[in-house]
Amino acid sequence: MANPTCKMSKSRRDKRRAQFNARTKAAVTVNCPHCGEPTLSHRACRHCGHYRGRFVLNKAEK
Repeated sequence: MANPTCKMSKSRRDKRRAQFNARTKAAVTVNCPHCGEPTLSHRACRHCGHYRGRFVLNKAEK
């Protein structure tokens, strides 16, 4: 059986595991309650600029 030749540190082990989880989990999207556009959860809406019922992003006027 294969045995490790050197001890792997906790930080190195956790970095490897974090990369695996980042690739396998899909982004969670929800509909914005203000405009109805799909947005990432826990992020401000890119379409209207609202987050948790407040206006937080300045959208440039076209």
